[in-house]
Amino acid sequence: MENSTCIFCKIVKKEIPAKIVFEDNKVLAFEDVSPQAPVHILIIPKAHIEKLSDIKEESAAIIGRLTVTANMLANEKKVDRSGYRVVVNCGYDAGQAVSHLHMHLLGGRPMGWPPG
Repeated sequence: MENSTCIFCKIVKKEIPAKIVFEDNKVLAFEDVSPQAPVHILIIPKAHIEKLSDIKEESAAIIGRLTVTANMLANEKKVDRSGYRVVVNCGYDAGQAVSHLHMHLLGGRPMGWPPG
């Protein structure tokens, strides 16, 4: 399922360019256009799911696939040993700017706590 107005759905359909770093039949990962760390990759399901709270039992496996992809990319980008952060914002108040479920993979610098 796709949303014709969603920027991430347009990236999945290759209607909008992106620097894609990984793709399979379920997941797409690409570099963030406004990186907040030396490594900042967005990992999205190809199917349009608006936000984390929309995940139901029948779609729960996609979270595992996104996480496995994040781990693989952290290894490829050589931030797996020093540490990395995976962020999923859910809703406007949490900072979700695009209404399509996505993980941020951030690494390559020390991260502060608490975030935000």
